[in-house]
Amino acid sequence: MAESAEHRGTGTSGPGPSDPHRWRALGVCLVAGFMTLLDVSIVNVALPSIKEGLDTPESDLQWVLSGYALAFGLVLIPGGRLGDARGRRAVFMTGLTLFTLSSAACGAAQSSTWLVVARLIQGAAGGLLSPQISALIQQMFSGRERGRAFGMFGTVVGISTAVGPLLGGLLIQAAGPAEGWRWVFYVNLPIGVLCLVLAHRLLPDTPSAGRVRPRDLDPFGVLLLGSGVLALLLPFVQAQQWTGNTKWLLVPVAVLLLTAFTLWESRCSRRSVQPVLDLALFRIRAFWLGSLMILLYFAGFTSIFFITTLYLQSGLHYSALEAGLAITPFALGAGGSASVGGRLVHRFGRPLIVVGLVMVAAGLGLTALAAHLVPGRGAGLAMAAPLLLAGLGSGLVIAPNQTLTLSEVPVRNAGSAGGTLQTSQRVGSAIGIAAAGSVFFAGLGRDAWADAYDHGLIVSVAFVVAALAVALADVVAGGRGRDGGPQENAGTPGPTRSTR
Repeated sequence: MAESAEHRGTGTSGPGPSDPHRWRALGVCLVAGFMTLLDVSIVNVALPSIKEGLDTPESDLQWVLSGYALAFGLVLIPGGRLGDARGRRAVFMTGLTLFTLSSAACGAAQSSTWLVVARLIQGAAGGLLSPQISALIQQMFSGRERGRAFGMFGTVVGISTAVGPLLGGLLIQAAGPAEGWRWVFYVNLPIGVLCLVLAHRLLPDTPSAGRVRPRDLDPFGVLLLGSGVLALLLPFVQAQQWTGNTKWLLVPVAVLLLTAFTLWESRCSRRSVQPVLDLALFRIRAFWLGSLMILLYFAGFTSIFFITTLYLQSGLHYSALEAGLAITPFALGAGGSASVGGRLVHRFGRPLIVVGLVMVAAGLGLTALAAHLVPGRGAGLAMAAPLLLAGLGSGLVIAPNQTLTLSEVPVRNAGSAGGTLQTSQRVGSAIGIAAAGSVFFAGLGRDAWADAYDHGLIVSVAFVVAALAVALADVVAGGRGRDGGPQENAGTPGPTRSTR
């Protein structure tokens, strides 16, 4: 009965499929999501300013970047499960409060250690908040409206990731290189306070939530999962700082920990104990294929901005603002096409994502060609059109995949499923940045920035092509595109539910 109440959105559950306030509630979610995802990329162009302002060593600069992503990824699945069990509005507001306070702490940092610790807390807060957004979308919307809502969320994901360097460059340009980096964090404060007030008024309760004992949240499962994700991500996020190959021993350790997690979660299910992650979700083809595809895509998608920012600022001596402007065409393309993708996904299904991935791969290939043919400071302008094409394709990937991947997930599991999907994104980002970055730095020599950039982009394109292969496999196997779009979730996941 709880789940049906969530679908109806009546009574005390707040905005639902029949409530006009649901769109305003969605606006609150999207603004908060924009803020947390923006902080993944906005700091890239602020690193030189942070180094100058705090006299920060290179190792701490890496942790300012990777520490946020690491903490974000560790908390996503437990955060989603906590929202499902305790109430998504309460967990959303807790995460938003912590994110706002830690942003203030980042801006006020007086040492690099202070800043790194504050970034870790900020990342954990973002990981607590973020899965509630996709879960609330599933709770508040149904049918084609859900596709539109996820389309808007996809716009936020694409724009926030791509526009971060531009916004960071503008803030640093306005406030100066010595103190400008602080405003990269302070900008979150008024947005966070406003979102908190509106969230309290507009966001719905979770009808199935109630009082939860700590043991009901599967603490041992959380420990196994967190340790496994940490062991998997660390060698990738520290690939440049930890020399030698010993760090890669953590990967088999991660495999063992995640295997133990899987066995433990299976045991919880047999004993009628609510696990942190319902493994039955992975018997839904749409869910596991969508999670795999987005992992590979984010490995290519986010590594673009990492190596492009390095190439423009360090290789071509662009300012932070100039580097941000050069990447803006991707953001414009992604923002423009994501809402279109959200509206079209019900008509075309997975083939729409295939088209988007082809556009991204072609755009990145042409970007590498442009950087090679137009050396020097003119490269940024030559890359504009190819990056625009890649951005247009990206908007047809992220939002439609979110809609299709979660379409058959029961609303009661929406938080943990959304957390799992976003964990795939974070793992993919770490792997992609490490792989493309390693090839990029290995190719650097005397005046060889353009060649190194070409090689790094080839790695990014390879990940996108791998994502394309997964999407094609789903289509060939008889995926969603044949009947015009995703089915509405109707209850519990099962091994025989078809995505046709």
